[in-house]
Amino acid sequence: MIVNNLGGGCYAAYSNSLVYRCTPHDGRPRYNAGWYFHVHGFMASSTRSAPIARPTPTPATVAADTDTDDVEAQVYAAINSALLQGKLAPGQQLVERELAAAFACTRGALRKVLARLGFEGKLVLEPNRGAFVPSPSEEDIRAAFRARQVVEAGVVVNLCGALDAGMRRKLAAHVRSEKKALREGRVDEAVRLAGQFHLLLTELAGGTALVSALAQLVAKTELYKALFDPSKATSCAPDEHAQIIAALESGEQAAALAAMREHLDEIEERIVRQARLRSGHDLKTVFGAL
Repeated sequence: MIVNNLGGGCYAAYSNSLVYRCTPHDGRPRYNAGWYFHVHGFMASSTRSAPIARPTPTPATVAADTDTDDVEAQVYAAINSALLQGKLAPGQQLVERELAAAFACTRGALRKVLARLGFEGKLVLEPNRGAFVPSPSEEDIRAAFRARQVVEAGVVVNLCGALDAGMRRKLAAHVRSEKKALREGRVDEAVRLAGQFHLLLTELAGGTALVSALAQLVAKTELYKALFDPSKATSCAPDEHAQIIAALESGEQAAALAAMREHLDEIEERIVRQARLRSGHDLKTVFGAL
């Protein structure tokens, strides 16, 4: 383990490529970039570690690193696909031991994948407990869509009446890809493409700085769709996306804003409706008449 003084009374510890942050007062971990693995009994030292000499890469070590990367990519793709297809239930725990056995990989490689999914908001990582499929509340769902409405209204205003021939071709090709994925039953790809449509609009509007921020919101809402409405979450998306494109081409700002608002509202309400059905009756409903 390496300990580095970050200044301001804060230290960082590096162990097995994972990052922890802690203060010298209590030694408790402060997680950085989604890492959640706890270093038991660790207390940061105030001494900056000396640089560590790194071995010169050899063909054998490079090949080993490449193999590890391939394994992590495969594990990531499998878990991500299961999430987007709605195969994992809200709140379900992903047990490291079982996953490592299922994928025939090391727990170290698996932890890197879980950490990445946690950073992307696709898993909830809890210290000393593990990784869990998100179980969002109704307010969580509505908050994510409210944020999307604000961002994407600005995108619509910027693009309305401003689509050139190249932009139209890109958008039309994207909608065709969505329809193809649906026809072929590739649910996870259809979900991904449905979200990617909105990121493409943002990019075309010149909002490069907003793409990464919107990407996190889109990832959340994609997951919410997959968790609560996997069979119908994307079936109408291509047609609704085509309607948004037509409204943008028309130059009618009010119509374009309405098309985007109704599109997002419809998805939000469908997810909330299904989430309520899964959660059962709340206590107020059960005991309100007593």
